Amino acid sequence: MKSLLKQFPFDPSIPAWSRRLLQAGRPSPMLAGLIAASMMFVTSCKQQSGPVAPPPPFVVVVEITPTNVPLHTEFIGQLDSPQNVEIRARVEGFVDQMLFIEGTNVNAGDLLFKLDDKPYQERLKAAKGMLGEAQASLKKYEADVARLRPLAEKRAVPQQDLDNALASVDVGKASVVSAQARVDSALLDLSYCEIRAPISGLIGAKQVSIGELVGRGQPTLMATLSTLDPIWFYCNVGEVQYLAAEAEARRTGKRVMESPVTLILSDGSEHPAKGRFVFIDRAVDVKTGTFRVRAEFPNPDVQIAGVARKVLRPGMFGRVRVDLGVRSDSIIVPEKAVTELQGKNFVWVVGSDNMASQRSVSVGPQIGNNLLIADGLKAGERIIVEGLQKARQDQPVQPMTLGQAAEAAAAQAAKQAEARKEKEAKKGASKPAKE
Repeated sequence: MKSLLKQFPFDPSIPAWSRRLLQAGRPSPMLAGLIAASMMFVTSCKQQSGPVAPPPPFVVVVEITPTNVPLHTEFIGQLDSPQNVEIRARVEGFVDQMLFIEGTNVNAGDLLFKLDDKPYQERLKAAKGMLGEAQASLKKYEADVARLRPLAEKRAVPQQDLDNALASVDVGKASVVSAQARVDSALLDLSYCEIRAPISGLIGAKQVSIGELVGRGQPTLMATLSTLDPIWFYCNVGEVQYLAAEAEARRTGKRVMESPVTLILSDGSEHPAKGRFVFIDRAVDVKTGTFRVRAEFPNPDVQIAGVARKVLRPGMFGRVRVDLGVRSDSIIVPEKAVTELQGKNFVWVVGSDNMASQRSVSVGPQIGNNLLIADGLKAGERIIVEGLQKARQDQPVQPMTLGQAAEAAAAQAAKQAEARKEKEAKKGASKPAKE
């Protein structure tokens, strides 16, 4: 019997009475056999039993509740002016004066640059002199005709002399017209020495300096002038996105071209004035698969440090949000609850028996941090929003609401804080007192 005790010396599963009988060495053969059999059975059971299964994981769930969702779509693009006018030199000359302040508003007809016009004044004088000569010659030819006509009628002079005089008058008239054209050309070139604003708008930085030669060989860019109110927003809209927006607008009874448009600037701020679409290109660009779309926004003056300025400028990037109406009884879920795999979207659904299962869903447009679910979920179902990586197909989970998860997190934080305080207190008590 003592051999059994040696075989299982520290086994806690052996009852105390059996251990005492074995140590005393007095059990009967039948009792000893029973004790041995019981110890072998316990040992066999311990060897056959595997590790204890872990409890189901905790996950955070939300219950699906239908709601009315305002729908919109967004497009990324860039601002531009309806008119960007390049101010260029039309004649060759040296810049003599610059009569505007860069970055300010100018009115149509304002003088911007003045070129050195002395060479063109001289050309004008020469052209006027040639015109005077042509006019004097014409008067002489007309006088000759007036003198020869009555003599030719009386046959006092040959008819050929009169014909020559009449031809000279025609040549004189042509010379006057040519000379007048040279005068007009000289006047036009002289007027180009004064460069004026063709439209009202905001002028940019000068591209030339005083004393610089411009217009030599080609028109030199001197400055750029832009109109800013209203201002245009250009964007490229994908074919699929365009069709989806049109379909949603038809469902809600709206037209995209008549829908109000909100401009969102690059810093996230919204332009206070609403805009509207004014142009959609006639065809899709086959290279990019997009439409060229233009929206128009008011751009009134804003008082900044006592100075009236326009906030929106050409070249600024932003995006526009188009209102497509309200969709009733819609199902929206947090974006983090949806996983994408091989082009399909899935959510984890928790049944009434707390069993998790993955379900395919059809996803609509994004609404803030949520996604619109077009198909795949029903009201009242629960989906996992936190702990998706813990869920397994047809395996149990321990669901918690967002409120319960927040309470558990707060309790855990308080417990950790209390443990830190106790640890610090013990550490302080263990330090020896200073003498």
